[in-house]
Amino acid sequence: VQLVESGGGLAQPGGSLRLSCAASGFSFSINYMSWARQAPGKGLEWVSGIDKDGRRPSYSDSVKGRFTISRDNAKNTLYLQMNSLKPEDTALYYCTTGPTAAGQRGQGTQVTVSS
Repeated sequence: VQLVESGGGLAQPGGSLRLSCAASGFSFSINYMSWARQAPGKGLEWVSGIDKDGRRPSYSDSVKGRFTISRDNAKNTLYLQMNSLKPEDTALYYCTTGPTAAGQRGQGTQVTVSS
């Protein structure tokens, strides 16, 4: 399993970023996938997940209405569109296999929200 996250960076409060996760080495199209994050000094937090067909997204209360998860099975890629970013969204973001934050994950991409 290889997961490579990208798209992180510095954003201002209220800004947007789009994360991508390129997957390889397993059957991406039949796996539930998730995004998780770890803020400085805190544990790993599940953020969002999506079923194999991309029809049933789920979100944590902390990001619901601001983040949108999607996937392109033809490209073996998972996405997370993040809008209305807040300083508390600052974290290292990972894509993970399965419906929790405990699945296999990549190296992560850093998101920093600051003015």
